[in-house]
Amino acid sequence: MSTDPHNQHAHADGELPRNTDVSFEPRDVQVRSIYWYLIVLALAVAASFFVCIYILRFTQHFVQQSDVPMTPARAAMGPDYKTMPPEPRLQGVPGHDVDPQQDRRDKIKADMEADEKYGWVDQSSGIAQIPVKEAMKIIAEKGLPAASVPPSKKPTP
Repeated sequence: MSTDPHNQHAHADGELPRNTDVSFEPRDVQVRSIYWYLIVLALAVAASFFVCIYILRFTQHFVQQSDVPMTPARAAMGPDYKTMPPEPRLQGVPGHDVDPQQDRRDKIKADMEADEKYGWVDQSSGIAQIPVKEAMKIIAEKGLPAASVPPSKKPTP
């Protein structure tokens, strides 16, 4: 900061002080150039929008012209032939009435019931079915039957 007093007499007529080493722009922002930029930007966005619409319509028309006619079997499937795949469909897809989670629960329940029931597999051969827990108890008490050793082949002299 300077300690020299300002020269009040040199600028008495209301003129701003001038320095020959420093310059400034007469206007910081040129509003006219910003308006032109916004107008050109709006025109470019509108033009790209119309170009995209033209490309979309052209490709739709091209696909319709090059599409092969529908086979009679496909036409017999009804109006939803484009949205639904042909049968058999996977479980859980829209339009399928069976719930895959319920199927899984039913299968587990049936397997558990089969593992816990008594019954004959082949009564004439004497093969019976017992629950798995009972079979494990019997094997733990008696042990597994010994495997028969195959007779060794003797070489002929």
